[in-house]
Amino acid sequence: MDVLLDPLFLARAQFAFTVSFHIVFPAFTIGLASFLAVLEGLWLLTGRDVYLQVFRFWLKIFAVSFAMGVVSGLVMSYQFGTNWSVFSDKAGPVIGPLMGYEVLSAFFLEAGFLGVMLFGMNKVGKGLHMFATGMVAFGTFLSAFWILAVNSWMQTPAGYAIAANGQYVPVDWLAVIFNPSFPYRLVHMVLAAYLTTAFVVGAVGAWHLLKDKSNQAARVMFSMAMWMAAIVAPIQIVAGDFHGLNTLKYQPAKVAAMEGHYDTHRGAPLILFGWPDNDAAETRYAIAIPKLGSLILTHEWEGEVKGLKEFPRQDWPPTHVVFWSFRIMVGLGFAMALLGSITLLLRWRGKLYDAPWLHKVALLMGPSGFIAVLAGWVTTEVGRQPYVIYGLLRTADAVSPIGLPGVAASLIAFVIVYFIVFGAGIFYLLRMMGKRPGPDDLHAPAAEAPIRSAGIMPGPAMNERGVP
Repeated sequence: MDVLLDPLFLARAQFAFTVSFHIVFPAFTIGLASFLAVLEGLWLLTGRDVYLQVFRFWLKIFAVSFAMGVVSGLVMSYQFGTNWSVFSDKAGPVIGPLMGYEVLSAFFLEAGFLGVMLFGMNKVGKGLHMFATGMVAFGTFLSAFWILAVNSWMQTPAGYAIAANGQYVPVDWLAVIFNPSFPYRLVHMVLAAYLTTAFVVGAVGAWHLLKDKSNQAARVMFSMAMWMAAIVAPIQIVAGDFHGLNTLKYQPAKVAAMEGHYDTHRGAPLILFGWPDNDAAETRYAIAIPKLGSLILTHEWEGEVKGLKEFPRQDWPPTHVVFWSFRIMVGLGFAMALLGSITLLLRWRGKLYDAPWLHKVALLMGPSGFIAVLAGWVTTEVGRQPYVIYGLLRTADAVSPIGLPGVAASLIAFVIVYFIVFGAGIFYLLRMMGKRPGPDDLHAPAAEAPIRSAGIMPGPAMNERGVP
């Protein structure tokens, strides 16, 4: 109970809550923008109307998801000034420009071409519209690039100096941006976004195949999504392995918590399940495979893996959270790879669209990408504790000098508003996904209905200039 009345804990809970709502939208739109670009390219190359049907179906969903992501991101950023003003002051010379670059390059690029992408297919020509779609997709990648640069610098700071006033100031921007963990985090996150989108698209395709297995648009959705799962999920496992090696080098305490190791081992076991006990400094009820932990983490049977006892207890991350979130992420990753492998076999046998049990499994796996992304971010962010800038600035020293009532009131307000507003938005997205894809999408305005309903474009009683 005392923890719940701690302003620091509530400030952390508020940021965790808002960023968790926010991250699911970029994780979806990054992959969906690329999916739309591929669909439009296939339509232009083959002339098959089914690709245009699927393009228009998902374009409406992208428009709403993109808008929700922008809104949730704007709200989240204000907390740097309200709850984390000390962090903003000390890290502002590094963090501020990077976030500014994200707005100037990525967001402006997305916003600049989004209108053409949504409403310009019959106005600017096929080639220019394809270019606009590609620019929106590239903009979503740029956004991930800059945000991951910020987060990676907080995980593995480099290229900075400490000024006389205690601020962290950049001395080498290339070292700041391309810090030691940045390439691994960027690849891991972008692949996670592609998988997240693939399993949502696959689930929607499976839902409509269960209703009508002859639906050509649903077949295209399901087939393309399962190709992505079969190809990208194994690559993601390899990328995760490289990311783990990097984390072991620069954040060994985090890896010790992820693996549940308290003692340093040569030939460390891989603990599949157990219950970390910080008081006893051991993982109780452990189910482990001998030596496999060292093989995975060091690529040597007798490689040394440091345990938490090697580090001061006050520097231990919250072990239970990191231990279990890591297993959720890894478990879902292997489940995705398994489903992708199964679809390859059924595709080879010509049964991809004639296996209702497979479609039901794919439907159940629809949210798996979101859950894995959230579990991964919990692992990396909670595992960084007790630091907000690893090894430099403790979280307790970065929080604003704000009292309990202020933090508690804003947290409660966020919870209420988010569940109402974003709950309604997600319900609307699900309704759009449940609408049967088909030839009607060829003639419907690309994204007019959801955008008009949000009051962003003129209604039917207005002309193009918004004049009645």
